Amino acid sequence: MKPVPVPTPETEAFWEGCAQERFLLQHCGHCGHVQFYPRPLCMQCHGTGLEWRAAGGGGCIHSYTVVHRGPGPAFDADVPYGLVLVDLDEGPRIMANLRGACGDIEIGSRVRLYFEERGGIHLPQVELNAVPSHHPKTSEKFSP
Repeated sequence: MKPVPVPTPETEAFWEGCAQERFLLQHCGHCGHVQFYPRPLCMQCHGTGLEWRAAGGGGCIHSYTVVHRGPGPAFDADVPYGLVLVDLDEGPRIMANLRGACGDIEIGSRVRLYFEERGGIHLPQVELNAVPSHHPKTSEKFSP
């Protein structure tokens, strides 16, 4: 089986959002900084007034690689696959697996988040040129 993340107190709200197919980012109520991955403090001003807000789900590829040898036997059926760095429209950069043909990857290509269920966890992944059915407003707050 493929490994799954184990939520921590800092990431629990993020994974609850993923279970609802919402990719949550932390927004600092003091300085406005938007960050990912989840942390207990704002990385800009070190404030503790962080709120969770749903990301819109879009971004563009900053960089990528094509994986031809997976990290373990559980990934053998997936190779080759794209592993991409995505600049989300809200600012933070994330790393994700790319669903679809890896021969079509280009830096600057638009992608959209989707969620893959694995072992009871919904993992954020991306796909090329997909049109989202729902764009949460980035100002939409999330309360776990």
